[in-house]
Amino acid sequence: MLEIARAARFLAASLVGASPPGRGDRGRELEPFELGCATEVFGLRRPEIGRDLYDFRLCSPEPRTLMRDGFFTLTGVAGLEVADTADTLIVPNRPDTDAPRRPAVLDAIRRAHTRCTRLVGFCSGAFTLAEAGVLDGRRATAHWQWADSFRIRFPAVRLEENVLFVDDGEILTAAGSAAALDLGLHIVRRDHGVRIANAVSRRLVFAAHRDGGQRQFIERPVPDSPDESLAPTLTWAQERLDAPLVVADLARHAAVSPATLHRRFRAQLGTTPLAWLTRERLNLACRLIERGEVRVEVIARDSGIGTAANLRTLLRRETGLTPSQYRHRFGPAAATIG
Repeated sequence: MLEIARAARFLAASLVGASPPGRGDRGRELEPFELGCATEVFGLRRPEIGRDLYDFRLCSPEPRTLMRDGFFTLTGVAGLEVADTADTLIVPNRPDTDAPRRPAVLDAIRRAHTRCTRLVGFCSGAFTLAEAGVLDGRRATAHWQWADSFRIRFPAVRLEENVLFVDDGEILTAAGSAAALDLGLHIVRRDHGVRIANAVSRRLVFAAHRDGGQRQFIERPVPDSPDESLAPTLTWAQERLDAPLVVADLARHAAVSPATLHRRFRAQLGTTPLAWLTRERLNLACRLIERGEVRVEVIARDSGIGTAANLRTLLRRETGLTPSQYRHRFGPAAATIG
């Protein structure tokens, strides 16, 4: 299946594969969760924002598509011609990673890649992208459960296992299940800025950005006891980002040593205290730019980043934009366009 769109009104499409010979209905099945993630992020009306972010479509080589185990069926799905005009093409999860995709689906992906359409793979959708040959030599991820199989079948792809998603420019892939929401919000953030992405995440009741990777969900999904939860310290720090906080301050608030704090961040968030603090400050800086603050020095000070030079470096590394470019794209004036 395909789904998705782009800026002001991006056209987004989602592809649905068809069964290969001898596979019966199983090969036509689609996982409903990832399709639901795409629909929630890209397909809903946005009255809380005041405009729709995407023109969201589904497309398939055939108009009827079964959902997992035949619980329900999609009918009246558009044809693959939608994929030929989409700004973003999403390839959702497929329950049978061994079954080859229909040539028409693979050809649609290759045509989209040739046109520089943004390609997005959710979970095992990375298998379909790799089968189409568009991932060769590129970074990608997939569900940890299928990592070994993926690496054996597609040795030309640079598989990254311990991440929730990979942004490799115009090809993006998400790890298992809920990581589709992480990647979807990342795309919204890239297209429309932090403020809009946060509004979408609030409606989803889902974190706008989850640090870390898949490993945190494999080895240790929850703290050993409530006393080990980082939540109180994270909230405390988020309320003081403009202060000269350092990792030692977070450790003191959590009443642990810096080494223990580091271990808990790794176990619960899959990142380091310093990386988390830096990202939170950069997100605050982006929100200040989007609200209309003009002076880079003031933004750097109020976000705790410190200097204008630091802000420029961090923003360019994260978004590829300078503060003035970010303001032009996501600031108050940009919100009136489209």
